Amino acid sequence: MESPIVMSLIGPDRPGLVELIASTVKAAGGNWLESRMCNLGGQFAGILRVSPSEGRREELLAAVASLQDKGISLVVKDAEEDSDGGCHEVATIEIVGHDRPGIVSQISNAFAQRSVNVEELNTECRSAPMSGEALFEARARVCIPSDCDVSDLRSDLELIAADLMVDVSFESD
Repeated sequence: MESPIVMSLIGPDRPGLVELIASTVKAAGGNWLESRMCNLGGQFAGILRVSPSEGRREELLAAVASLQDKGISLVVKDAEEDSDGGCHEVATIEIVGHDRPGIVSQISNAFAQRSVNVEELNTECRSAPMSGEALFEARARVCIPSDCDVSDLRSDLELIAADLMVDVSFESD
């Protein structure tokens, strides 16, 4: 079995874009394993992991490269073996509050200071129901190493939440 590839892509959003990518992968003998995709600001962006059929790796690489001729920017890398990267505990962090610059920066800095790896991050700004003010929401899935004191991490996040006037919830998975 050929080792999988990971592709990140971005292009102007339009109907049929996912089908174009999927049919290109399939026609070149690729098997679509997993993906995360969405429309942000009129641009369709995604990352996907694809496994080439035996002996068809170069064909698959050439086929996905041809998507650039259709207005899709690509970065293709060899997938690495899945590893927990020293992960001792997985947690979900949720943040909700009035939008302001620096929320993601401060929270991610707290993670980096304690070697906590962000596995997945989804953020969104929307109008608050009553006031119509910009409301920031984030949900992060993080991997906490064994040498990180979880109670200290929680304390760090609570201090940041108070400083930024946002609510932060922490739940071990």
